[in-house]
Amino acid sequence: MGMTMTQKILAAHAGLDHVVPGQLIRANLDMVLANDITGPVAINEFEKAQFKDVFDKSKVSLVMDHFTPNKDIKSAEQCKQCRTFAKRFDIDHFYDVGNMGIEHALLPEKGLVAAGDAIIGADSHTCTYGALGAFSTGVGSTDLAAGIATGQAWFKIPSALKFQLTGALPENVSGKDVILHIIGMIGVDGALYKSMEFTGEGVASLSMDDRLCISNMAIEAGAKNGIFPVDEVTEAYMEGRVNREWKKYEADADAQYDETYVIDLSSLKPTVSFPHLPENTKTIDQVGDVPIQQVVIGSCTNGRLSDMRIAAELLKDQQIHPDVRAIIIPATQQIYKDCIKLGYLDIFIDAGCVVSTPTCGPCLGGHMGILAAGERCVATTNRNFVGRMGHTESEVYLASPAVAAASAIAGKISGPKGGK
Repeated sequence: MGMTMTQKILAAHAGLDHVVPGQLIRANLDMVLANDITGPVAINEFEKAQFKDVFDKSKVSLVMDHFTPNKDIKSAEQCKQCRTFAKRFDIDHFYDVGNMGIEHALLPEKGLVAAGDAIIGADSHTCTYGALGAFSTGVGSTDLAAGIATGQAWFKIPSALKFQLTGALPENVSGKDVILHIIGMIGVDGALYKSMEFTGEGVASLSMDDRLCISNMAIEAGAKNGIFPVDEVTEAYMEGRVNREWKKYEADADAQYDETYVIDLSSLKPTVSFPHLPENTKTIDQVGDVPIQQVVIGSCTNGRLSDMRIAAELLKDQQIHPDVRAIIIPATQQIYKDCIKLGYLDIFIDAGCVVSTPTCGPCLGGHMGILAAGERCVATTNRNFVGRMGHTESEVYLASPAVAAASAIAGKISGPKGGK
């Protein structure tokens, strides 16, 4: 029986010629990641286990992105603990205020993850790096502590779902609409502990930012990981970023999949996920009249430069609705700088938006945009659970940057170009 991309990567990192779904393996890791929330827990477990050193200081990343600049004493103490650990072991990739970014945008940007890698992170959206043809997945902080010390992790080999993409996306439809459509189709547990493997001629039409967004939300379908094939788009992205050897893996022709889904990208419409699960999706023409009070454009899902460009194009010479607070969050310092050079920040501010330093902040109800009871927010983030962005009686609607920007202007959920 042939192997999928994911199975091949895991087999190689376990030193095995062949693996099958359900098999337990111990794999070597290329990168281990934590942030200012999960890092301290992992560090505590590292100390409890009496580990003496990290396995490779160049393969550990600590990114202070969730509550930084620190919002309170507890978050300050958490960052201090990570900072102390990074200095103690001379960690190469420690990112603090001034040079940090949202972790899952920062690591690809810095070239720290690449095709063929095996990566774990104590954050569920670590699955983002599958966009580059890597196996990446979220783990608990205890597993992360072991990974930091040993450079290894245990995995159960996942079975796979195949998503055959055809056609190309219409105007104002993006990777966010693709993944929301898929989650709406298969449900939040439709890919439970499976690999979501994207293939087909439609892949070539997707930008790297589209792929990063789609892979990022694989976890919202319950998946172990999401992964794209390595093609010219992937290679162009890694060129000049990744300064080490990488490897391209391809699924065998006789690889086994639990299900195959064919998705015509050209048929997709702007899609919105209603409260309180990502699977609760409606296309923009089904939304109806839903007034909103806040818009957030950013996060590890949609805070990249192309997302900023889409928002800027729609907000240029416009004013956000007087009942709406619009918060724009470039995902990294480099993206922030690029937004300045391209004039996007002027557009955002002139339209009545506020622009934040890179942070996960509002996505998890941390800071920089907490909702009060009864308030609704259109967000380019990845989760809309009860109380996710603040009060348990608030509501989060997940959407693309195009829908979010158009909604900020309209004061209600709206598609771009005056969509319904």
